[in-house]
Amino acid sequence: MTAENNLSENVKPVLSINKWKFITWLFIITIVMLFASQTSAYLVRRAEGNWTEFEMPPIFYWSTLVLLVSSVFMFLAQRAARADAFSKLKMFITITFGFGIAFLVMQYIGWQELQETGIYLKGNPSGSFLYILTGLHGFHLITGLVVLITSLIAAFKMNIHSKSLVKIEVCSTYWHFLDILWIYLFVFLLYFR
Repeated sequence: MTAENNLSENVKPVLSINKWKFITWLFIITIVMLFASQTSAYLVRRAEGNWTEFEMPPIFYWSTLVLLVSSVFMFLAQRAARADAFSKLKMFITITFGFGIAFLVMQYIGWQELQETGIYLKGNPSGSFLYILTGLHGFHLITGLVVLITSLIAAFKMNIHSKSLVKIEVCSTYWHFLDILWIYLFVFLLYFR
């Protein structure tokens, strides 16, 4: 045995991560920090007083359910990709996308219901924070819809399959994160009205 062979046997493999997964997790960490700062600012401002208490529009409860159901379909899409069930993969991504759009529409209707009760973006800080937090989440959900569209295009091009799962894994990770983020925000806003 030569010294070169002996050396190669002692070398441990380097752990690596896919660059798209790494970028996704960096983006998620950035979003977590953004919402942590915003919810902290919410709590500090609320403690100062001059805070209007109000009920969350019922449609926000329903939109939460819609987003949870979308996560189920995203899970099914990822499972279909692993099984090379291409028609199911495309169908489940499309359904997830539809639920994402429905969530955004419901959020907009919720904002309209808030305005009908006198809660506006401009005015009492409680309303301002609600619009800002839900609006920021809505913006990030739109980015999630863009990721879903790119995954759907990749699925139609047969670029997502059991041997190439990175795109669907990134999409699924980001989508599930957005769902968890909304649940956090919704519970936070319900508890700290």
